Amino acid sequence: MIALRDLWPRRARNRARVEKPRRFKLPAVPWKRLAPLAVGVGAVAVLAGSIALALDRPVRRIDVAGSFQRVSPLDVEQVVRSRLRGGFVTANLEALQRSIEALPWVDRARVQRRWPDALLVQVTEQAASARWGATGLLNARGELFLRDARHVPPELPRLDGPDGSERQVAELLFQLQPRLAEIGLRISALRLDPRGAWELELANGVSVRFGRRQLQERVERFIKVGAPVVAGRPNDIAFLDMRYSNGFTVGWRTTGAPQSRPAAGEDRELSQKRDQDA
Repeated sequence: MIALRDLWPRRARNRARVEKPRRFKLPAVPWKRLAPLAVGVGAVAVLAGSIALALDRPVRRIDVAGSFQRVSPLDVEQVVRSRLRGGFVTANLEALQRSIEALPWVDRARVQRRWPDALLVQVTEQAASARWGATGLLNARGELFLRDARHVPPELPRLDGPDGSERQVAELLFQLQPRLAEIGLRISALRLDPRGAWELELANGVSVRFGRRQLQERVERFIKVGAPVVAGRPNDIAFLDMRYSNGFTVGWRTTGAPQSRPAAGEDRELSQKRDQDA
């Protein structure tokens, strides 16, 4: 008798077989060779830890350096001592730095180890560049670093605006200040109202109204044309209204209320209707 499987070609029988999945084998690890290396690394780690513990003596001295006007070195030292955890080696210098920078009038702090048992703290004070509202102070980056200052320098320009607009208002101030100073004008106040309208007040009492639209264009027009007019006749001008598409108007001081007139030397288009959404 002929078996049924003998009737199949050998190739067909081979195809009918189900191949077994190959198993992935991890490479062999030469533990005998790695053992001495692991022991050596462990020994170094233990030795380093022992040295660190031996050097981790108590911090006995805290040196505070910097140019101080508003910050007390004693307050800085007290903060370091109250927040110090660990010894000379294990003290968390970054945590101490953050604690010092949380003090009023501290802008930046740096804490370093000084052998054998001291910490050196270098402090940079905040520099007030403008007032914010009645009692706030802004630094040169436009950051509100003090909300309720006990002493507010009156010579600083006062800025006002909605909460969160401090940097935006400060940027316009810093943009205008040096350019106006070149022609002898100084800014006393800059305001951004809740509607988004801008108004500038100069130290000579002249106010400048920029409105809401085309701020940069109006600022450039004021710098190039309006500011020289104010510098030439500061006692005669009450305000400048820059809320026009291609000009501005001048409010002249009189015995009564200021009168609004087109700026001298400008064309008749200055008297056109002011932008409706100025």
